[in-house]
Amino acid sequence: MYINFWYPMTTSDGLTDKPLKVKALGQDFVVFRGEDGEAKCVSNTCTHRGGSLSDGKVAGNCIQCPYHGWEFDADGHCKRIPSLGPNPKIPSRTRIDAYPVKEQHGIVFAFLGDLPEAERPPIIDVKEWGQEGWTSTLQTYTVKCNYERSIENGIDPAHNEFVHDTHGYKGEDQEYKIGDMRIVKSSDWGQGFWHTFNAPTLPDEAKFKEARKQAGDLEVGTGYHGPSHVWTYIHLSEENWMHQYLIERPIDEMNSEIFLLCMRNCYTDEKFDQNVMDRNQYVAEQDVTIVENLHPMITPDTNTKEFMLPADKCILLYRESLKEWEQNGWKIDSDAVAATAHKVAYAIPSPARREQKGWVLDTIPLTRPRAAADDLAAG
Repeated sequence: MYINFWYPMTTSDGLTDKPLKVKALGQDFVVFRGEDGEAKCVSNTCTHRGGSLSDGKVAGNCIQCPYHGWEFDADGHCKRIPSLGPNPKIPSRTRIDAYPVKEQHGIVFAFLGDLPEAERPPIIDVKEWGQEGWTSTLQTYTVKCNYERSIENGIDPAHNEFVHDTHGYKGEDQEYKIGDMRIVKSSDWGQGFWHTFNAPTLPDEAKFKEARKQAGDLEVGTGYHGPSHVWTYIHLSEENWMHQYLIERPIDEMNSEIFLLCMRNCYTDEKFDQNVMDRNQYVAEQDVTIVENLHPMITPDTNTKEFMLPADKCILLYRESLKEWEQNGWKIDSDAVAATAHKVAYAIPSPARREQKGWVLDTIPLTRPRAAADDLAAG
Protein backbone atom coordinates (compact mmCIF):
# COMPACT_ATOMS: atom_id res chain seq x y z
CA MET A 1 0.00 0.00 0.00
CA TYR A 2 1.25 3.48 -0.87
CA ILE A 3 1.00 6.92 0.68
CA ASN A 4 0.95 10.16 -1.34
CA PHE A 5 -2.10 9.44 -3.49
CA TRP A 6 -5.76 10.48 -3.43
CA TYR A 7 -8.10 7.82 -2.08
CA PRO A 8 -11.93 7.67 -2.10
CA MET A 9 -13.20 7.80 1.47
CA THR A 10 -16.98 7.90 0.98
CA THR A 11 -19.62 9.26 -1.37
CA SER A 12 -20.67 12.89 -1.11
CA ASP A 13 -24.24 11.79 -0.42
CA GLY A 14 -23.03 9.46 2.33
CA LEU A 15 -21.25 12.17 4.33
CA THR A 16 -23.20 14.13 6.92
CA ASP A 17 -22.48 16.04 10.12
CA LYS A 18 -22.16 12.66 11.83
CA PRO A 19 -18.55 11.43 12.10
CA LEU A 20 -17.73 8.53 9.80
CA LYS A 21 -14.90 6.10 10.56
CA VAL A 22 -13.09 5.06 7.39
CA LYS A 23 -10.22 2.58 7.24
CA ALA A 24 -7.64 3.15 4.51
CA LEU A 25 -4.11 1.80 4.11
CA GLY A 26 -4.72 -0.21 7.29
CA GLN A 27 -5.29 2.93 9.41
CA ASP A 28 -8.44 4.57 10.76
CA PHE A 29 -9.57 8.06 9.76
CA VAL A 30 -12.60 10.15 10.65
CA VAL A 31 -14.41 11.99 7.87
CA PHE A 32 -17.13 14.55 8.60
CA ARG A 33 -18.85 17.73 7.45
CA GLY A 34 -18.44 20.79 9.61
CA GLU A 35 -21.08 23.45 10.04
CA ASP A 36 -19.53 25.19 7.00
CA GLY A 37 -20.64 22.22 4.86
CA GLU A 38 -17.08 21.31 3.87
CA ALA A 39 -15.82 17.72 4.04
CA LYS A 40 -12.91 17.15 6.39
CA CYS A 41 -10.59 14.21 7.13
CA VAL A 42 -8.27 13.70 10.09
CA SER A 43 -6.53 10.83 11.83
CA ASN A 44 -8.96 8.96 14.06
CA THR A 45 -6.69 8.67 17.11
CA CYS A 46 -6.85 11.35 19.79
CA THR A 47 -3.37 12.35 20.98
CA HIS A 48 -4.47 12.43 24.62
CA ARG A 49 -5.32 8.85 25.51
CA GLY A 50 -6.02 7.25 22.14
CA GLY A 51 -9.76 7.88 21.96
CA SER A 52 -11.57 7.05 18.70
CA LEU A 53 -12.63 10.43 17.34
CA SER A 54 -15.23 8.90 15.02
CA ASP A 55 -17.16 7.84 18.12
CA GLY A 56 -17.40 11.47 19.18
CA LYS A 57 -19.40 14.27 17.60
CA VAL A 58 -19.02 17.27 15.32
CA ALA A 59 -18.70 20.54 17.22
CA GLY A 60 -18.91 23.42 14.77
CA ASN A 61 -16.06 22.78 12.37
CA CYS A 62 -14.25 20.52 14.83
CA ILE A 63 -14.42 16.87 15.81
CA GLN A 64 -14.84 16.23 19.53
CA CYS A 65 -13.29 13.20 21.20
CA PRO A 66 -15.83 11.10 23.13
CA TYR A 67 -13.30 10.28 25.88
CA HIS A 68 -12.34 13.68 27.38
CA GLY A 69 -13.91 16.20 25.01
CA TRP A 70 -10.78 17.40 23.23
CA GLU A 71 -11.68 19.19 19.99
CA PHE A 72 -9.64 19.22 16.78
CA ASP A 73 -10.19 21.39 13.72
CA ALA A 74 -9.83 20.46 10.04
CA ASP A 75 -6.11 21.33 10.14
CA GLY A 76 -5.58 18.94 13.05
CA HIS A 77 -4.99 21.67 15.65
CA CYS A 78 -6.37 20.99 19.12
CA LYS A 79 -8.73 23.89 19.85
CA ARG A 80 -10.16 22.88 23.21
CA ILE A 81 -9.10 20.82 26.23
CA PRO A 82 -11.97 21.02 28.75
CA SER A 83 -9.94 19.80 31.73
CA LEU A 84 -7.64 22.84 31.43
CA GLY A 85 -10.52 25.28 31.83
CA PRO A 86 -11.33 28.24 29.55
CA ASN A 87 -8.72 29.88 27.32
CA PRO A 88 -5.70 27.71 28.14
CA LYS A 89 -2.44 27.72 26.20
CA ILE A 90 -2.66 24.50 24.19
CA PRO A 91 0.67 22.88 23.27
CA SER A 92 1.24 22.43 19.53
CA ARG A 93 2.26 18.81 20.12
CA THR A 94 -1.38 17.93 20.77
CA ARG A 95 -1.94 18.23 17.02
CA ILE A 96 -3.27 15.31 14.97
CA ASP A 97 -2.70 14.62 11.27
CA ALA A 98 -5.17 16.27 8.90
CA TYR A 99 -5.44 15.54 5.20
CA PRO A 100 -6.36 17.56 2.11
CA VAL A 101 -9.87 16.78 0.88
CA LYS A 102 -11.58 17.22 -2.50
CA GLU A 103 -15.09 16.34 -3.60
CA GLN A 104 -15.23 15.27 -7.24
CA HIS A 105 -17.63 13.12 -9.24
CA GLY A 106 -19.82 12.55 -6.16
CA ILE A 107 -16.88 11.12 -4.19
CA VAL A 108 -15.02 12.50 -1.17
CA PHE A 109 -11.28 12.05 -1.78
CA ALA A 110 -8.53 12.48 0.81
CA PHE A 111 -4.85 12.88 0.00
CA LEU A 112 -3.16 10.43 2.35
CA GLY A 113 0.42 11.58 2.39
CA ASP A 114 2.78 14.45 3.11
CA LEU A 115 3.62 15.85 -0.32
CA PRO A 116 3.14 19.60 -0.82
CA GLU A 117 0.26 20.55 -3.09
CA ALA A 118 2.36 21.22 -6.20
CA GLU A 119 3.88 17.72 -6.08
CA ARG A 120 0.74 15.64 -5.49
CA PRO A 121 -0.40 13.15 -8.13
CA PRO A 122 -3.85 14.18 -9.39
CA ILE A 123 -7.14 12.39 -9.00
CA ILE A 124 -7.95 10.38 -12.12
CA ASP A 125 -9.29 12.66 -14.87
CA VAL A 126 -12.94 11.99 -15.74
CA LYS A 127 -13.18 14.12 -18.87
CA GLU A 128 -16.84 13.31 -19.48
CA TRP A 129 -18.00 14.67 -16.12
CA GLY A 130 -20.30 17.64 -16.65
CA GLN A 131 -20.12 17.39 -20.43
CA GLU A 132 -23.30 17.74 -22.45
CA GLY A 133 -24.68 14.40 -23.61
CA TRP A 134 -23.17 12.38 -20.76
CA THR A 135 -24.70 11.01 -17.58
CA SER A 136 -23.38 8.89 -14.73
CA THR A 137 -24.06 6.30 -12.05
CA LEU A 138 -22.01 5.64 -8.93
CA GLN A 139 -22.04 2.45 -6.87
CA THR A 140 -19.75 0.95 -4.25
CA TYR A 141 -18.88 -2.55 -3.09
CA THR A 142 -16.20 -4.25 -1.01
CA VAL A 143 -13.91 -7.08 -2.03
CA LYS A 144 -11.99 -9.47 0.21
CA CYS A 145 -8.76 -9.24 -1.72
CA ASN A 146 -5.57 -7.26 -2.00
CA TYR A 147 -6.26 -4.16 -4.10
CA GLU A 148 -3.34 -4.84 -6.45
CA ARG A 149 -4.96 -8.11 -7.49
CA SER A 150 -8.19 -6.22 -8.18
CA ILE A 151 -6.44 -3.52 -10.23
CA GLU A 152 -4.57 -6.13 -12.26
CA ASN A 153 -7.85 -7.89 -12.97
CA GLY A 154 -9.23 -4.63 -14.32
CA ILE A 155 -6.37 -4.20 -16.82
CA ASP A 156 -6.31 -7.85 -17.91
CA PRO A 157 -7.85 -8.27 -21.40
CA ALA A 158 -7.68 -12.08 -21.45
CA HIS A 159 -10.05 -12.84 -18.58
CA ASN A 160 -13.18 -11.40 -20.20
CA GLU A 161 -13.67 -14.37 -22.53
CA PHE A 162 -13.86 -16.78 -19.61
CA VAL A 163 -15.14 -14.78 -16.63
CA HIS A 164 -17.84 -12.61 -18.19
CA ASP A 165 -20.54 -14.36 -20.17
CA THR A 166 -21.76 -11.01 -21.50
CA HIS A 167 -18.35 -10.06 -22.93
CA GLY A 168 -17.24 -13.04 -25.00
CA TYR A 169 -18.05 -16.54 -26.15
CA LYS A 170 -17.70 -18.26 -22.74
CA GLY A 171 -14.41 -19.85 -23.75
CA GLU A 172 -16.02 -21.89 -26.52
CA ASP A 173 -14.41 -20.03 -29.43
CA GLN A 174 -11.51 -22.24 -30.52
CA GLU A 175 -10.08 -19.40 -32.62
CA TYR A 176 -9.96 -17.03 -29.64
CA LYS A 177 -6.78 -15.01 -29.04
CA ILE A 178 -5.83 -11.56 -27.78
CA GLY A 179 -5.05 -9.23 -30.65
CA ASP A 180 -2.53 -6.41 -30.78
CA MET A 181 -2.46 -4.28 -27.64
CA ARG A 182 -1.80 -0.64 -28.50
CA ILE A 183 -0.01 0.69 -25.41
CA VAL A 184 -0.73 4.32 -24.47
CA LYS A 185 0.64 6.58 -21.75
CA SER A 186 -2.64 7.77 -20.27
CA SER A 187 -1.08 10.21 -17.78
CA ASP A 188 2.15 10.90 -15.91
CA TRP A 189 0.85 8.41 -13.35
CA GLY A 190 -0.32 5.51 -15.46
CA GLN A 191 -0.46 3.62 -18.73
CA GLY A 192 -3.01 1.60 -20.59
CA PHE A 193 -3.86 0.07 -23.94
CA TRP A 194 -6.49 -0.16 -26.62
CA HIS A 195 -7.38 -3.32 -28.45
CA THR A 196 -10.08 -4.71 -30.68
CA PHE A 197 -11.78 -7.99 -29.98
CA ASN A 198 -14.56 -10.05 -31.47
CA ALA A 199 -17.65 -9.76 -29.29
CA PRO A 200 -21.06 -11.40 -29.65
CA THR A 201 -24.37 -9.61 -29.92
CA LEU A 202 -26.27 -9.16 -26.72
CA PRO A 203 -29.13 -11.59 -26.03
CA ASP A 204 -32.64 -10.49 -26.95
CA GLU A 205 -33.60 -9.93 -23.33
CA ALA A 206 -30.55 -7.75 -22.60
CA LYS A 207 -30.99 -4.12 -21.68
CA PHE A 208 -29.41 -1.63 -24.10
CA LYS A 209 -29.35 -4.24 -26.84
CA GLU A 210 -29.83 -1.54 -29.46
CA ALA A 211 -26.64 0.22 -28.37
CA ARG A 212 -24.71 -2.59 -30.05
CA LYS A 213 -26.58 -3.82 -33.06
CA GLN A 214 -24.33 -6.59 -34.35
CA ALA A 215 -21.54 -8.96 -33.46
CA GLY A 216 -18.00 -8.20 -34.49
CA ASP A 217 -15.13 -5.96 -33.54
CA LEU A 218 -15.52 -4.05 -30.28
CA GLU A 219 -13.08 -1.27 -29.43
CA VAL A 220 -12.00 -1.22 -25.79
CA GLY A 221 -9.34 0.67 -23.87
CA THR A 222 -8.25 0.24 -20.27
CA GLY A 223 -5.41 1.25 -18.01
CA TYR A 224 -4.32 2.29 -14.53
CA HIS A 225 -3.79 5.64 -12.85
CA GLY A 226 -1.74 5.60 -9.67
CA PRO A 227 -1.81 2.44 -7.57
CA SER A 228 -5.57 2.10 -7.23
CA HIS A 229 -7.52 3.68 -10.10
CA VAL A 230 -8.58 1.97 -13.36
CA TRP A 231 -10.23 3.45 -16.43
CA THR A 232 -12.09 1.31 -18.98
CA TYR A 233 -13.57 2.75 -22.18
CA ILE A 234 -16.05 0.54 -24.01
CA HIS A 235 -17.13 1.78 -27.44
CA LEU A 236 -20.23 -0.25 -28.24
CA SER A 237 -20.44 1.45 -31.63
CA GLU A 238 -19.09 4.61 -33.25
CA GLU A 239 -21.74 6.64 -31.41
CA ASN A 240 -22.50 4.75 -28.19
CA TRP A 241 -19.82 4.86 -25.53
CA MET A 242 -19.54 3.72 -21.93
CA HIS A 243 -16.57 4.93 -19.88
CA GLN A 244 -16.05 3.34 -16.47
CA TYR A 245 -13.74 4.25 -13.61
CA LEU A 246 -12.88 1.82 -10.82
CA ILE A 247 -11.58 3.99 -7.99
CA GLU A 248 -10.34 1.79 -5.15
CA ARG A 249 -9.42 2.34 -1.54
CA PRO A 250 -7.23 -0.32 0.05
CA ILE A 251 -8.91 -0.88 3.41
CA ASP A 252 -5.98 -3.02 4.46
CA GLU A 253 -3.79 -5.69 2.87
CA MET A 254 -6.70 -8.09 2.36
CA ASN A 255 -9.76 -5.88 1.79
CA SER A 256 -10.68 -3.15 -0.65
CA GLU A 257 -13.60 -0.83 -1.27
CA ILE A 258 -14.40 -0.04 -4.88
CA PHE A 259 -16.21 3.04 -6.18
CA LEU A 260 -17.55 2.29 -9.66
CA LEU A 261 -18.25 5.47 -11.61
CA CYS A 262 -19.93 4.71 -14.93
CA MET A 263 -20.26 7.46 -17.55
CA ARG A 264 -22.36 6.90 -20.67
CA ASN A 265 -23.53 8.91 -23.66
CA CYS A 266 -26.39 6.58 -24.61
CA TYR A 267 -29.66 5.79 -22.84
CA THR A 268 -29.03 8.91 -20.80
CA ASP A 269 -32.50 9.18 -19.25
CA GLU A 270 -32.27 8.50 -15.51
CA LYS A 271 -34.89 5.77 -15.86
CA PHE A 272 -32.08 3.58 -17.23
CA ASP A 273 -29.75 4.16 -14.26
CA GLN A 274 -30.87 1.15 -12.26
CA ASN A 275 -30.48 -1.15 -15.28
CA VAL A 276 -26.93 0.14 -15.76
CA MET A 277 -26.07 -0.44 -12.11
CA ASP A 278 -27.63 -3.91 -12.12
CA ARG A 279 -25.54 -4.92 -15.14
CA ASN A 280 -22.39 -3.44 -13.60
CA GLN A 281 -23.02 -5.30 -10.37
CA TYR A 282 -23.58 -8.55 -12.26
CA VAL A 283 -20.22 -8.19 -13.99
CA ALA A 284 -18.48 -7.03 -10.81
CA GLU A 285 -19.65 -10.08 -8.87
CA GLN A 286 -18.09 -12.34 -11.50
CA ASP A 287 -14.76 -10.57 -10.96
CA VAL A 288 -15.15 -10.74 -7.19
CA THR A 289 -15.56 -14.52 -7.33
CA ILE A 290 -12.20 -14.78 -9.10
CA VAL A 291 -10.07 -12.26 -7.19
CA GLU A 292 -11.23 -13.42 -3.77
CA ASN A 293 -9.88 -16.89 -4.52
CA LEU A 294 -6.46 -16.14 -6.03
CA HIS A 295 -3.37 -17.75 -4.58
CA PRO A 296 -1.30 -16.16 -3.27
CA MET A 297 -3.67 -13.40 -2.22
CA ILE A 298 -0.91 -10.78 -2.48
CA THR A 299 0.99 -10.29 -5.73
CA PRO A 300 4.35 -12.13 -5.62
CA ASP A 301 7.44 -9.99 -5.08
CA THR A 302 8.94 -11.21 -8.36
CA ASN A 303 7.30 -11.88 -11.72
CA THR A 304 9.09 -15.23 -11.97
CA LYS A 305 6.53 -16.66 -9.53
CA GLU A 306 3.84 -16.27 -12.20
CA PHE A 307 4.18 -17.23 -15.87
CA MET A 308 3.36 -13.99 -17.70
CA LEU A 309 2.25 -13.68 -21.34
CA PRO A 310 2.03 -10.85 -23.91
CA ALA A 311 -1.57 -10.18 -22.84
CA ASP A 312 -0.18 -9.29 -19.39
CA LYS A 313 1.84 -6.34 -20.76
CA CYS A 314 -0.17 -3.66 -18.95
CA ILE A 315 -0.02 -5.61 -15.70
CA LEU A 316 3.77 -5.70 -15.97
CA LEU A 317 3.81 -1.94 -16.59
CA TYR A 318 1.66 -1.46 -13.50
CA ARG A 319 4.09 -3.48 -11.43
CA GLU A 320 6.96 -1.37 -12.75
CA SER A 321 5.13 1.76 -11.63
CA LEU A 322 4.61 0.30 -8.16
CA LYS A 323 8.34 -0.32 -7.94
CA GLU A 324 9.01 3.31 -8.88
CA TRP A 325 6.70 4.56 -6.14
CA GLU A 326 8.37 2.21 -3.69
CA GLN A 327 11.70 3.74 -4.68
CA ASN A 328 10.19 7.13 -3.82
CA GLY A 329 9.78 5.85 -0.27
CA TRP A 330 5.98 5.78 -0.48
CA LYS A 331 5.32 2.09 0.24
CA ILE A 332 4.02 1.14 3.67
CA ASP A 333 6.04 -1.54 5.43
CA SER A 334 3.09 -3.76 6.30
CA ASP A 335 5.27 -6.36 8.00
CA ALA A 336 6.65 -3.75 10.41
CA VAL A 337 3.15 -2.47 11.14
CA ALA A 338 1.89 -6.00 11.82
CA ALA A 339 4.83 -6.71 14.13
CA THR A 340 3.79 -3.87 16.43
CA ALA A 341 0.02 -4.40 16.23
CA HIS A 342 -1.82 -3.41 19.44
CA LYS A 343 1.33 -1.73 20.79
CA VAL A 344 1.86 1.34 18.61
CA ALA A 345 -0.62 3.83 17.14
CA TYR A 346 0.63 5.04 13.78
CA ALA A 347 -0.44 7.90 11.53
CA ILE A 348 -0.14 8.32 7.78
CA PRO A 349 2.13 11.40 7.60
CA SER A 350 0.25 14.56 6.64
CA PRO A 351 1.70 17.63 4.87
CA ALA A 352 1.97 19.43 8.24
CA ARG A 353 4.70 17.00 9.32
CA ARG A 354 7.04 18.79 6.91
CA GLU A 355 6.47 22.02 8.83
CA GLN A 356 6.18 20.94 12.46
CA LYS A 357 8.35 18.61 14.49
CA GLY A 358 7.45 16.67 17.59
CA TRP A 359 4.30 14.64 17.01
CA VAL A 360 2.64 12.30 19.47
CA LEU A 361 1.85 9.51 16.99
CA ASP A 362 4.65 7.80 15.08
CA THR A 363 4.73 8.01 11.30
CA ILE A 364 3.72 4.69 9.81
CA PRO A 365 6.80 2.62 8.82
CA LEU A 366 7.74 2.91 5.15
CA THR A 367 9.98 0.59 3.20
CA ARG A 368 13.40 1.97 2.42
CA PRO A 369 14.26 2.69 -1.22
CA ARG A 370 16.25 -0.28 -2.44
CA ALA A 371 19.60 1.48 -2.78
CA ALA A 372 19.36 2.82 0.77
CA ALA A 373 18.37 -0.60 2.07
CA ASP A 374 21.31 -2.22 0.25
CA ASP A 375 23.74 0.37 1.64
CA LEU A 376 22.43 -0.22 5.15
CA ALA A 377 22.88 -3.99 4.80
CA ALA A 378 26.41 -3.54 3.42
CA GLY A 379 27.42 -1.07 6.13
